[in-house]
Amino acid sequence: MITIGLTGSIGMGKTETTKIFASLGIPVFDSDAAVHGLLGRSGAAVETVNAAFPGVKKDGKIDRELLGQKVFGDDNALIKLEKILHPLVSKKRQEFIRKQNADIVLSDIPLLFEKGYEDEFDYIIVVSAPHDVQKQRVLSRPNMTEDRLNDILAKQLPDNLKRAKADFIIQTDRGLDYARHQVEDILKKIRKENNA
Repeated sequence: MITIGLTGSIGMGKTETTKIFASLGIPVFDSDAAVHGLLGRSGAAVETVNAAFPGVKKDGKIDRELLGQKVFGDDNALIKLEKILHPLVSKKRQEFIRKQNADIVLSDIPLLFEKGYEDEFDYIIVVSAPHDVQKQRVLSRPNMTEDRLNDILAKQLPDNLKRAKADFIIQTDRGLDYARHQVEDILKKIRKENNA
């Protein structure tokens, strides 16, 4: 089985790109969805997160807005939260990969380089778009401000450094058809290299 790690900064088009992989029959592990599950009703991280950040549990799940207020702009709080969540997400990812009966499995990991996961994959794909496109996409999201975007970007490896570390780059600023062609080409190349 060939493992691919897919990453990219906020607003680069990871979600749409992973949908393309999934539509081509590639099993996709979504790290963000795993976090939602861990923090959701009866999620495995609910009690630990509530113990670390008292008052964020509501109706048996973590209130993400309350949690966000406690960690946004507080690096120590964010590190504390990541120490709880990242090992649980990694475990879920490994379990997911083990259960797949496919030649290629893709994991969508927003902080792949920042958290040092690159050695866990056979290939790394970086999803990218020009900065002005990225900014426009992110600022169109609800409750997003320029300050918040800058704070998020400050914690992420710059796009040019991600691109330099990638085995493949997918440009997402030229429409879905163009992105799909890139995904198909990458899968062909990987399968050819591995005689899969």
